[in-house]
Amino acid sequence: MPAKINPFATFLIIGPTCFFLGILFILLPYDYHVLWTTPADREPYFQLQEAHLRFLHASPPLISRILHIAIGTGLLGFVFKLYKPSEANLLFDGASLVLYMCGITVYLANIVKGLRVVTAGIYGAVELVQGEGIAGVGGVGIGGEVGTGGRTGQTPEESEIIGREDSLRVLAASNTILALVLIGVLVLQAGQWYAQKKEEAEIEEMNQRDEVKRLQQGKKKA
Repeated sequence: MPAKINPFATFLIIGPTCFFLGILFILLPYDYHVLWTTPADREPYFQLQEAHLRFLHASPPLISRILHIAIGTGLLGFVFKLYKPSEANLLFDGASLVLYMCGITVYLANIVKGLRVVTAGIYGAVELVQGEGIAGVGGVGIGGEVGTGGRTGQTPEESEIIGREDSLRVLAASNTILALVLIGVLVLQAGQWYAQKKEEAEIEEMNQRDEVKRLQQGKKKA
C-alpha cells in the first residue's frame, strides 16, 4: 500500500502558503503600474507604492508576529511530513521545502530590506558626510547635507547604484518572484495528492484483477 499523506501536515503547509498569496494579491494593484505597465506619468504610482510600503512597515508589531507565526507554521508542516519520509515525500515535499525556503530568502533579503529603505527614504549608496548626516546618491542627507553621491566625476561603481525608481521596481519584482515560488509549492502539493490517488487506483485495479483470476482458477478446479 502507498504511504498515506498526512492531511493535517498538508493543511499546515497549504494554509500559510495561501495566506501569503493573499497578501501578495493585495500588493498587486500597487506593483502593477510600477512593474508591468508604462503609463505616461509614473510618478503618482511610485508615490502610491511608497506610501503603501511605509504604511506596511509602520504596522503594529502584532502584524509582523502573525506573519512570522504563519511562516513557522508552514515549516512545522514540512517537519511533520518529512519525518520518516517515503520516496514520494522526499520528491514532492523536499522540492516544496526548497521552494518555501527560497521564498523566505526573498522575503528577508529583498522585501524586508526594501521596506526599511523606503521608510528611511534613502536610495542608492548611503554615506556619512563629515559625520553630520546620511546622504543618498545625488540626494540630500537626513542631517541636511548634500550627499557626495551628487558630485561630478563619479566612479563607475557609484554610477551603477540603483536609485528610487529601480529600488521600487526591485520590490515589485520580488513580490512577483515570491508569488511564483508559492504557487510552485501549491502545485507540488497538488501533484503529490494526485500521484497518491493515481497509485491507489492502480493498486485497487491490480487487486481486482488478482481476485478475478483467483475466482476463475477456483471454478476450473471445481
